[in-house]
Amino acid sequence: MSRRDPRMRAPQHRMRRTLLRFALAYLSVIAAGTVGYVMIEGWSVVESAYMTVITLSTVGFGEVRPLSLSGQVFTAALIVAGVGAVTYLFAAISQYIISGELSGSLRKARMQQRIDALSGHYIICGYGRVGQQVVDDLVEAGSPCVVIEEDADAMREAPDRMPHILGDASDDDTLHSAAIDRANGLVAATGNDATNLFITLTARTLSPNLCIVARANQPATEPKLRRAGATHVISPYKISGRRIARQLLNPIVTDFLDVVMHLGNLELLLEECTVRPGSRLAGKTVAEAEVRRHTGANVLAIRRHDEEGVLTNPPADMRFESGDVLFALGTQAQLSALATMSGQ
Repeated sequence: MSRRDPRMRAPQHRMRRTLLRFALAYLSVIAAGTVGYVMIEGWSVVESAYMTVITLSTVGFGEVRPLSLSGQVFTAALIVAGVGAVTYLFAAISQYIISGELSGSLRKARMQQRIDALSGHYIICGYGRVGQQVVDDLVEAGSPCVVIEEDADAMREAPDRMPHILGDASDDDTLHSAAIDRANGLVAATGNDATNLFITLTARTLSPNLCIVARANQPATEPKLRRAGATHVISPYKISGRRIARQLLNPIVTDFLDVVMHLGNLELLLEECTVRPGSRLAGKTVAEAEVRRHTGANVLAIRRHDEEGVLTNPPADMRFESGDVLFALGTQAQLSALATMSGQ
């Protein structure tokens, strides 16, 4: 079970403190009533405690014994004190409900239950323009995600059922609430490089093997993010600039790629898959495997399991080995067939 968001715990803690104060006040009134009857009327402790309880409960039972004038005055004061304590409790509960804290706490509890049930999801830290686009693409691909955002106004743009946490993404408890221990990846997408740096450092500390993609607005931030533990660093401005340059230099090619990879039935995807031991690809050469004939997908490049570089346009006599990563282009159905062939 992940740790709870401190913002979600605060209203619940306030209500617990209110109930505790009421319990202490009520017990104090009972104790004072018992002592008072013992001292004023000279009754036993049991008789005094019984008289105090039936007086505070207003059940209408008669007195244990006839009361003296002092006892009657004391009983009246006891009733006022008891009714005052109960009135305080009802006022606190009413304020809790009217102010929306109860509904907010219940809503946050339901949201946390949904997050606790997730596994293999992605955590998106920051729901600005970049974060929203990341979430949209992940949701379109069918990948579950959790958004962490400090600004409640920013989350008004999110779908109603989007799992989210209002809090600081660089805080350990917040990341635990987002189930970082079961996440497939995390994106530090805020507009502040220092914030992304802290998020990356905290996330890497909590999950050493997590894939972390960090946004860098300034070129000088990129190496710092990598040293902090980012698996990949993306600069939206650099990517946008390159895309604009390609549009100017190769407009037809750029338009073609947009049409082919993002238009309805013509959609093509570029994905990676790993060759598993004992799969239909392991141990076979490119020519023997006949990937294109069996799946329709095109293997554009291979990264060997024991090398860092990527080999493009692999030769026909190259043998697939367990752990090799294939970069392939094809439709979703073709890539799924390739994944099955590679043992995924």
